[in-house]
Amino acid sequence: MRKMMMIEDSFYEELEQVFDHFPKSHMKILLGDFNAKVERENIFKPTIGNESLHQDSNGNGVRIVNLATTKNLVIKNTLFPHRNIQKYKWTSPDGKTHNQIDHILIDRR
Repeated sequence: MRKMMMIEDSFYEELEQVFDHFPKSHMKILLGDFNAKVERENIFKPTIGNESLHQDSNGNGVRIVNLATTKNLVIKNTLFPHRNIQKYKWTSPDGKTHNQIDHILIDRR
């Protein structure tokens, strides 16, 4: 478990370093499978809105919200209302658990 956290921390550190090399005047769009569950918490609303599928964040969810906040980004796919079936991108093999782990981050302009 500890090794996985170190790998994830390294990924987000490297992502921030790459992100910082882009000119500030360029529009930045970051998207992918971050394996990040983002909770609907009032403090995150300016960054994620009200439409996350999850009640609780996982470690990657906290990391992606921190990245978005520090880099002046918005997580767009959690800002607009959709039916829950359209929000999740991963389903467990037993079909009971659904996760919204793919995210689109865009400059807050």
